[in-house]
Amino acid sequence: MLVGPPLPPLRHSTLPGALAAAARFDVGLTFIDVREQETPLSFVELHQRARRMAGALAELGVRPGDRVALVLPTAPSFMDAFFGALCAGAVPVPLYPPVRLGRLDEFHARTARMLEVSGARLVLTDARVGRLLGVAVARARPDLGARTVADLAARSPGEHAVTVDADALALIQFSSGTTVDPKPVALTHRAILSNIEAIDAFVRQGDARQSGVSWLPLYHDMGLIGSLLTAVCHPGALALLPPELFLARPALWLRAISRRRATISVAPNFAFGLCLRRVRDDELAGVDLSCWRLALNGAEPISPGVLRRFSERFAPFGFDGRALLPVYGLSEAALAVAFSRPGEALAPRTFEGRELVPVGRPVPGFSVKIVGEGGVELADGATGRILARGPSLMRGYFGNDAATGEAIRGGWLDTGDLGFVDAGALFVSGRAKDVVIVRGKNHAPQEFEDALAELAGVRPGCAAAIGCVPPGAEGEELVMLVERDAQAAAPPDLADAVAARVAERTGVRPHAVELVAPGTLPRTSSGKLRRLEARVQYLAGTLAPPKDVTALGMAGEVVKSYAAYAKARLT
Repeated sequence: MLVGPPLPPLRHSTLPGALAAAARFDVGLTFIDVREQETPLSFVELHQRARRMAGALAELGVRPGDRVALVLPTAPSFMDAFFGALCAGAVPVPLYPPVRLGRLDEFHARTARMLEVSGARLVLTDARVGRLLGVAVARARPDLGARTVADLAARSPGEHAVTVDADALALIQFSSGTTVDPKPVALTHRAILSNIEAIDAFVRQGDARQSGVSWLPLYHDMGLIGSLLTAVCHPGALALLPPELFLARPALWLRAISRRRATISVAPNFAFGLCLRRVRDDELAGVDLSCWRLALNGAEPISPGVLRRFSERFAPFGFDGRALLPVYGLSEAALAVAFSRPGEALAPRTFEGRELVPVGRPVPGFSVKIVGEGGVELADGATGRILARGPSLMRGYFGNDAATGEAIRGGWLDTGDLGFVDAGALFVSGRAKDVVIVRGKNHAPQEFEDALAELAGVRPGCAAAIGCVPPGAEGEELVMLVERDAQAAAPPDLADAVAARVAERTGVRPHAVELVAPGTLPRTSSGKLRRLEARVQYLAGTLAPPKDVTALGMAGEVVKSYAAYAKARLT
């Protein structure tokens, strides 16, 4: 068992209290747009705006404990809605906006389900996003309908705030849903603030305040808790880019870090890989990344090769590879479970043919153990399920006691991840439900997917390894679902090249290789592969690329949305 240090005393008891304290500091948020123009929002102004929004929500009929869904972009409107709901004693439920326009039917179904299971009484959005929400909102029929933040702000009767308890529900954040439908994770004020205190204990550098840049979505824990709420609770400057802007022009992330002299920025592994592929030297004229002391990498499997190449690629621009910090966490623990220590050199280990990096040691207040069959704790070096215990575990899955009971037993959270302990550090090897079993041997899907790195014709990071039993077979076989790279020339025998590469690197030859169009593989709202869903669609013959969205088609979706609003009378 790995045991973290004691949790320091909490500086705040509730999130509204933390925002009120932050308002005493001369720092705040900065929003960066596509032209790299910056719009500041101080914590003083944010506190005032939140209290005015709380007044508008109370007048509308929102009561303490009510759930308020937020479908908003990274913008001041999100801050008004999120902190306004908290000041009103309500529970914000951040949901993702429609980002994959070719899959709007899927978006409507998922959003309606999340509104229903969270029991949201109100949906807050903006004029642009709201044009596409009508179908989902009409299906869920929240009591107070859907409103734009701007409309409520204009009607506010004045500032308002409700006193809440530290153990009151503060947030419902949906799990990423890589293996199942996203679940509503219920977190208290105390749980969130405990995790933020644990994070700060690891990343604090003396008395110096961190300055951050983040493009991470605010509807997921890394962006919301790890970046935004950490900046509020330990007041420091934070610059925010919309996620879609980073994906279109990843150089803007690095340019913002340099321009803002940011000391900390967090991202999943794919973001570092995207910078390697898409950032040109001419986009980095004058960029100096020597200020970036904490480059946290988590939320998905971490590639040692990507980290090495990132360090080498951006060293001429001042980046110090020792800033890279592999970390591990999940929404059911609020966020952080284990962190690498700043300044530690990466120490990869080869495990069953794959190179893995340690994700560090438990953060303050947390313990981690590895268990096998029957919940028996395993010795160091043995692979099993990762269990975690700490002060920021979820209260449970909102409204689902059965699922909560399966996830938390005896105070320990079954993370659903596989891993092992070596030399006092935690290694994560994969998801239990994603394991592919070939001839009696367990394989992590990343073992096969990583073999396709830099193979011409394969879209980077867009391959899914799944296991299924073909007709007439005696057991499970490996099937590779691979998206073609529309931007690169591919050999005419790409499927054969994929099979040969996988066999060469892993010793296992795929039973089948299915080449699909870009964007076909199902993903979570944060961009992670949903392998089980891909398997279901492959077996059902329904694996298909997103629909092409024309201007006429988009106009039709808007008309459909407004018709749904009107029919349900929910605006």
